[in-house]
Amino acid sequence: MHTIKTYRDLIVWQKSMSLVTEIYLHTKTFPSTETYGLTSQIRRSAISIPSNIAEGYGRKSTGDYKRFLQIAVGSLFELQTQIEITFNLSYIEKELFENIIEKTNELDRMLSALITKIN
Repeated sequence: MHTIKTYRDLIVWQKSMSLVTEIYLHTKTFPSTETYGLTSQIRRSAISIPSNIAEGYGRKSTGDYKRFLQIAVGSLFELQTQIEITFNLSYIEKELFENIIEKTNELDRMLSALITKIN
């Protein structure tokens, strides 16, 4: 087990950053009519996850850290909902939908464990 010196050392942050990259790559193929709709919203939700992990880590209080981690979980659930909408609209295939949902479920478990640990 290695020492956490910065939020970049957190595996949950690293995995959420990978998810953001993946989301950006896949939303490039969405219809241009969704540029200011689902595409923008999905990207914002995805970006919010590692951003809130980092911001919470940078706060000087455990309460603030926990609050920002909870916000990251909320953004994660928002992303799951939006991804399901894109699947329902046939913007993504079932395999990609299931892959993204699996990754978000893993992040949910990791964030929940981190929140429990800092309590």
